[in-house]
Amino acid sequence: QVQLLESGGGLVQAGGSLRLSCAASGRTFNNYAMGWFRRAPGKEREFVAHISRSGRSTYYADSVKGRFTISRDNAKNTVYLQMNSLKPEDTAVYYCAADAFSSGKYYLRDEYDYWGQGTQVTVSS
Repeated sequence: QVQLLESGGGLVQAGGSLRLSCAASGRTFNNYAMGWFRRAPGKEREFVAHISRSGRSTYYADSVKGRFTISRDNAKNTVYLQMNSLKPEDTAVYYCAADAFSSGKYYLRDEYDYWGQGTQVTVSS
């Protein structure tokens, strides 16, 4: 079992930045690849970013590529999502998730085994 707790969400103006954190507890953190997803009002939960167990490989949704950066600190059991140049369409609840088996389908919700409760990000125009 892995427990995930997101933090760092809030209200920011368009063009601004936020850094989300996700602290993990329970099983050994570096046994898991990690991902960030988001759910905007009235929409399905969608993939945002993924990072491998070591942190050497990262993947992004096209909508955030070049603006968002995922990283991890295995010594601190934490994964981060640095969000720059935020747009109103980035408004959503952001979730981190842990992937135990890394089958390669990192963009699918079903790939992930554990989820946090989410943190709200609101970008005003």
